[in-house]
Amino acid sequence: MSSMREIRPLSLLCELTYRCNLQCPYCYNPLSLQSYREELATREWCEILSQAAALGVVQAHFSGGEPTLRRDLATLVNAASRAGLYTNLITQGTFLEEALLDRLIESGLDHVQISIQAPHAVPGDRIAGAVVHDKKVAALRRVRERDVALTLNCVLHRGNHDAIGDVIAFAEEHGVERLELANVQFYGWAYRNRSALMPSLAQVQRAEAIVAAARERLRGKMEIAYVLPDYFGEFPKPCMNGWGSTFMTVTPNGEVLPCPAASAIRGLRFENVRERSLREIWNDSPSFTRYRGTGWMPEPCRSCDRREVDWGGCRCQAFLLAGDAGLTDPVCSLSPNHQIVVSLRDAVESTELVARRA
Repeated sequence: MSSMREIRPLSLLCELTYRCNLQCPYCYNPLSLQSYREELATREWCEILSQAAALGVVQAHFSGGEPTLRRDLATLVNAASRAGLYTNLITQGTFLEEALLDRLIESGLDHVQISIQAPHAVPGDRIAGAVVHDKKVAALRRVRERDVALTLNCVLHRGNHDAIGDVIAFAEEHGVERLELANVQFYGWAYRNRSALMPSLAQVQRAEAIVAAARERLRGKMEIAYVLPDYFGEFPKPCMNGWGSTFMTVTPNGEVLPCPAASAIRGLRFENVRERSLREIWNDSPSFTRYRGTGWMPEPCRSCDRREVDWGGCRCQAFLLAGDAGLTDPVCSLSPNHQIVVSLRDAVESTELVARRA
C-alpha cells in the first residue's frame, strides 16, 4: 500500500451539531452528548473546509444530529462550494422549509439526502419519537421541485424491515431516483438498543428478494442501494474503504475521526482542529495511522487474500464485540471471535420463535 503521506482524503463529514428533535433508537451519535456542547464557530468551520480542499478532499457532507439547526448552514455550504467541494446535506427534513432550501441551493448546495423512518405516518412517527412524518414528506416534495440531486434514505431494523416493499413504493410515488435502504449499524444508541433492532434472518432473506426484484423492475429509473446488515455477511464490510485512507469526520467540537463511530474505541485519543491542522492530523495523528494499511493486522487477516478488500473489517465493531479494535472484525467467518456474532443471530431467532408461539 502507498506510504502514509501519499494518501489523501476524498470525503469530509461535517457533523455540525448533535442537537436533534427526534429520538430515533438507532442513532449512532455518541452517548455522551454533553462532551460536544462547545460547537465550532462559523469561522472555524470555514477554515476547516478550506483546509480540507487544500488536502485533496472533494466532497463535504453536512450532517448531525440535525444540521439545519445551525443558523449558519447556508454560509458553510457556500464556503464549501467556493472551495470547490461537492456539497451534500444529510437531513431528516423537518426544518427544511422553502426559504431555507432556496437559500442553501443559492449558496451552492449540490445534493440533499432526506431520511424517513417508515413509508407511513403512524409507524414513522413512532420510530422517530415525534410527529414529523408529514413534514418529511413535504420537504421531500420541495426538494423534488428544485434543481438539486436527491437521495431518499430509510434506516432498516427489525421494526420496519418487513415494510421494505412499501418503502420502495413510497420512493416511486415521490419520483425518487436514488434510494438508500440503510440497514442499521450497531454503534452509539443503536448498539445500546441492539436487541430490539437486529432483524431476523428471515427478514433479511425476504428483503434481499424484494430488493432484487425491484432493482430489475426499476432499472434505469431508480438506483437502489442495499447492503446486508451487520452480523449477516460471510465477510465484513471494508472499514471506510480502509481506516484513514479516504474519509474523515469532524465532530461538533472539532475532534477529527477516521470514521463517524470511532469515538466508541476507548483508549484511542482523537486530536482537535482547534489545536492542529487537518493536514497534520490526517498525516501524523496516531488515531489515523494506528490501523492504516495492513501492517497492524493480526492473523487471519495478515495472510488473507482479502486483507486489502475488507481491510480487516470494522475497528469499532471489533472493539465493541471483542474488546480490542486491533482484532479481526468478529463479523468475518474466519475470525476467532465469530461465534459472538453467531450467538447474537441465534438470540434473535430464539426471540422470534417465542413470539410466533405466543
